[in-house]
Amino acid sequence: MPPQHAPGALSGGLPAQPSSVPAGTPSGTGPTPLAVRIAALVQALEAAGILVAAMMAGVDALTGKSYHRASGVAITLIGIATALALGYVARGLNGGRRWARTPAMLTQLFAGIFSIYLLQAPRLDWGIPGIILAIAGFGALLAPASLELLTPGRAGKS
Repeated sequence: MPPQHAPGALSGGLPAQPSSVPAGTPSGTGPTPLAVRIAALVQALEAAGILVAAMMAGVDALTGKSYHRASGVAITLIGIATALALGYVARGLNGGRRWARTPAMLTQLFAGIFSIYLLQAPRLDWGIPGIILAIAGFGALLAPASLELLTPGRAGKS
């Protein structure tokens, strides 16, 4: 009796294995580490916060509460574009793309500085979540697994 092969077996008799690499991950790197996914989530939350602030500025511009209507519209458009850009960086981080590390680090730096100003304002309702996200983002981006995946030239370094 000839050996039986599992359905989908390769010609060499080995069963076909589904790829363990998620879609969007650079080939050969495996699944995206948890620290990188956390950094992507933080980046996405910051993008959502900027989008909310931009929408609030837009509503103020439309209702006449803005200092100048034109500046309120401009701030709204800049905020929407910034939120889209940060969302793109979050997507890059989630996919393990090395190019996304620098803009993500700069985002965390800016978010931390801006949150300090908000805390001094005192706008604790925006400052406290902002500083927490900035610290979490820095921590996730500086975790060993993130550095290994996102820092060019670190392969093989310990």
